[in-house]
Amino acid sequence: MAKQYKFDLKRPHQFFGLGFGLGLSPVAPGTFGTLGALPFIFITASYPLWLQVVFAIVISVFGLWVCGQTARDVQVHDHPAIVWDEVAGFYITMLGAALSWQSLIVGFLLFRFFDIVKPGPIKMLDKRLHGGFGIMVDDVLAGIFSLICVQALFKTGVLTG
Repeated sequence: MAKQYKFDLKRPHQFFGLGFGLGLSPVAPGTFGTLGALPFIFITASYPLWLQVVFAIVISVFGLWVCGQTARDVQVHDHPAIVWDEVAGFYITMLGAALSWQSLIVGFLLFRFFDIVKPGPIKMLDKRLHGGFGIMVDDVLAGIFSLICVQALFKTGVLTG
């Protein structure tokens, strides 16, 4: 029988660490948790790029604490329910992108691909680092890889805004 972990959404760090509760999905918590970035993406879409980058840094640094503290609470490094790293990663993916349903779907799929497959340095860092930094770094890198792909698709005209 699988061990049950006691999460408490009334604790602010767990509320955020669990992606507003989306990480508690019994199926594909990382995929559902990624959707937690959508409000941030929509709210900041009209902001200048520099402000979006500052916001990405803020939610990533904030993630170091909320993910690390939530992992300590349940004594499991990178428990699947901890999804703030996915929120930050998908937000990074969509930095400066012209929003459309197509760009959101492509960005989402690219981010989930890089987050799940973890090519090259993403996999290496994921295995070697622990705590809040270890939880966050692979998703931030997956977000950067996805950001590069999304921007290349815009640049080549495959995606339009």
